[in-house]
Amino acid sequence: MGIVPEYVSFSPEGVGAPEERAVRLALDELETIRLIDLEGMDQQQAAEHMGIARATVAAVYARARHAIADALVNGKGICIEGGSATLAPSATHGSPWPPKQKEDTMRIAVTYENGNVFPHFGRTESFKLYDAEGGKVIASEVVGANGMSHGALAGLLAENGVNVLICGGLGGGALAALQQAGISVYGGAQGSVDDAVAAFLAGSLQQTAEASCHDHDRSHEGGCGHHGCGC
Repeated sequence: MGIVPEYVSFSPEGVGAPEERAVRLALDELETIRLIDLEGMDQQQAAEHMGIARATVAAVYARARHAIADALVNGKGICIEGGSATLAPSATHGSPWPPKQKEDTMRIAVTYENGNVFPHFGRTESFKLYDAEGGKVIASEVVGANGMSHGALAGLLAENGVNVLICGGLGGGALAALQQAGISVYGGAQGSVDDAVAAFLAGSLQQTAEASCHDHDRSHEGGCGHHGCGC
């Protein structure tokens, strides 16, 4: 599939979503919704993109639409989890990032906008990369996010040898994807990107263990597990 979702749990505004009233949307079901309803592909194009049969796409898409309709009409929450999916390679999009000077060099990526930490990982258009050795920066460069967002960015960072991400807020799905890729996350950073990296190298930044999606819309409940979702 193309993305790992950043938003993994939703519930109606002002209404809790206990586990028995939450529908499950699998990752492959979400991907059909993304490709057909958001990207405008037909079912044959979606099947080719996903590497599966058109009949399979049709069945998965029908399940996804039914689950979403059930949630909207009957006031249920939605939890996104499970399913059969493989993250598609992302390095083929956009300009290549610079290689590390040495394989064991630490590479730090910081969400970037006009010299400052961009506040939301999933919406950043640029990163500033820092290669460091012995606690000192030996090279730095601003690079594009290649038009990607949310979970696809985790693949982009991993494929380009990033060991550490410094950012503002990020959602639970993105955090899980980054951690699965072996990338250490330091969220909640603000101000100058250079100062943030200096603080990291000095050991004064705190590693992120939970999502911190402060600017998501009000209907988003932060991640599975809220309001008893339990997924």
